[in-house]
Amino acid sequence: MFKKEDGSVPSNATIIAGGVKVEGDFASPGNVRIEGAVIGTVKAQGDIMVTETATIEADVTAANATVAGEIKGDLAVAEKVELLSTAKLHGNLICRTLMVESGAVIAGNCQVGAEKAPAAGRGRDKAASASASATET
Repeated sequence: MFKKEDGSVPSNATIIAGGVKVEGDFASPGNVRIEGAVIGTVKAQGDIMVTETATIEADVTAANATVAGEIKGDLAVAEKVELLSTAKLHGNLICRTLMVESGAVIAGNCQVGAEKAPAAGRGRDKAASASASATET
């Protein structure tokens, strides 16, 4: 996912290694590989890879995403999401293309085929508005 044709890793790739915990808002102009823990928000202008050892308690926004670990938060991706067999997503998902392996868990709403994914967290706001409207009428 992050390798150039010559096998090297792009200089704008960020890696959060296993055993590392990041708290707060995290933004990257390039690709991100998460092997550790993140609490807050994650925004990558490039692709994001969430490895099997990763735990994320954050809304995540990226161009493309491959998930093998656990995300507790909304996932908004402009293009393609791949949920591998070990993936656990506890939140809403918005993307253009979705690939799900057997065994992956999604506990939330999915919107697939969106022309452009909105910013992370917007799905939650819409759901709250819809639910408030439904209870008021």
